[in-house]
Amino acid sequence: MNILFIMYDQLRYDYLSCAGHPHLHTPHFDRVADMGVRFTNAYIQSPICGASRMSTYTGRYASSHGAQWNNFPLRVGEQTMGDHLRKLGMDCWLIGKTHMAADADGMDRLGLSPDTVIGARQAECGFDVWTRDDGLWAEGPDGFYDGKRSPYNAFLNQMGYDGDNPWADYANAGIEDGDIASGWMFANADKPANIREEHSETPWLTDRAIDFMDQTQGPWCAHLSYIKPHWPYIVPAPYHAMYGHNHVLPPVRSAAELDDPHPVYGSFMAGKISQAFQRDDVRAKVIPAYMGLIKQCDDQLGRLLAYLEEKDTLKDTMIVLTSDHGDYLGDHWMGEKDLFHAQSVKVPMIIYDPHGAADATRGTTCDALVESIDLAPTFVEAAGGTVPGHILEGRSLMPWLHGQTPDWRDFVISEYDYSSTPNRSNLGVRPRDARLFMICDGRFKLMHAEGGFRPMLFDLETDPDELNDLAKAPGHEDQTQRMYAMLAQWGRRMSQRVTMSDDDILSKTGASRRRGVLPFLYDGSEVPEDLTEKYRGPARQNHLREDGDP
Repeated sequence: MNILFIMYDQLRYDYLSCAGHPHLHTPHFDRVADMGVRFTNAYIQSPICGASRMSTYTGRYASSHGAQWNNFPLRVGEQTMGDHLRKLGMDCWLIGKTHMAADADGMDRLGLSPDTVIGARQAECGFDVWTRDDGLWAEGPDGFYDGKRSPYNAFLNQMGYDGDNPWADYANAGIEDGDIASGWMFANADKPANIREEHSETPWLTDRAIDFMDQTQGPWCAHLSYIKPHWPYIVPAPYHAMYGHNHVLPPVRSAAELDDPHPVYGSFMAGKISQAFQRDDVRAKVIPAYMGLIKQCDDQLGRLLAYLEEKDTLKDTMIVLTSDHGDYLGDHWMGEKDLFHAQSVKVPMIIYDPHGAADATRGTTCDALVESIDLAPTFVEAAGGTVPGHILEGRSLMPWLHGQTPDWRDFVISEYDYSSTPNRSNLGVRPRDARLFMICDGRFKLMHAEGGFRPMLFDLETDPDELNDLAKAPGHEDQTQRMYAMLAQWGRRMSQRVTMSDDDILSKTGASRRRGVLPFLYDGSEVPEDLTEKYRGPARQNHLREDGDP
């Protein structure tokens, strides 16, 4: 069996028609949901691109792998899904984005060169690379955000788009009065991008995925990692005109959220991106473009499904659709992601398993508390392996896919290290204390902030929109203490003993003591004679003086 693991960047869980969006029709996402299982309570382990992806790829929590923000290197030796799958005879390839930064110091210390197979895999998050392009070829006065070469820009040059950065000048910009109308400016979000639709980023990556599948031999796992619908919010025709301000849903927010907010929440609400999305005119421009980007993603998913059908490999290919985080889009007075409301921390997760054992669950939903770290162990089990539970902290979803009801987790966790953001300075917090934790048991959601701040607490049953922070006032101390007890339970998990599994330890426990050290005996009579035969018998030499003294 093959695995087509598709991740979209910044795709909200509720911006699909199968998830209930009233205006955005996504028939191909819906089709995969009809073929498999849609998990309705899927949470990412950090609401920021790099940290979330490193958790998904390693199957480990952010505080376990340590790469807790964008461009924080993933340390050398951290195992990823590619490492686990190759042990089982399955290749693991990257097509698109990872946002992974290599641990250059660690590689240098160990003498690993990125132009060797092992070094390249260490530098590319455990993947073999078919095409890597992280997008965001943004350029400021002092240079590019990402200094690596862009294969997408090279492709655009080949297609006749001029300049050093056609990603910015064409793929993510329109035209107004003959001038570049950059997608970085929200006012331009309603314009068509100045590019042929088939040359834009999403079709380009679909083409690369089809090129890969055309030449490969199974079994393989292909991580197709799309750059959209992440900003810049601009999309080529005809997608730019498919939705209008009448399709923009009212923001989910309340004036009560502005009244004595949690200090960290208040700082994020006061940031530039949140201030922009508090404006109705910004939302009216941006959200239709965001919806157009999703519609384009759905159409490209249709191309992939048609290809698999044409090649008669759909019956042999597991398909996984998910995202690295959501997008506030003005809800809760916020833009971007960063915090732990559902718009940010919940993601779509749809899995089609072609095995006959999954027939009973096709077209169903699963409300279990699922984490993005569950994908790596799911892939290991799908590839026929045994999940190394001492390394992978997630849990395989295969039982849910096959109609079973496994013993499952009681809560989900997400973490956020905001030490690299202006909010840390604004709050006067040390970098080591600029950390947030979310724990949610399905009913209650608690956010803990290091640095001496109070928590935030929501009752999702009585307040599903998360508008009323119960921790603002007394009266819910019991629930707060209960949630903190669960957070402490999680904090005591065994997460770093990755070189010895429980089975390894159990296999040694109670084993024969016929090798090695024979300690703690008084005269040897405590054990069978054959265990002490190496320590008995005549002395072969005497190095003491004749009187017996040394």
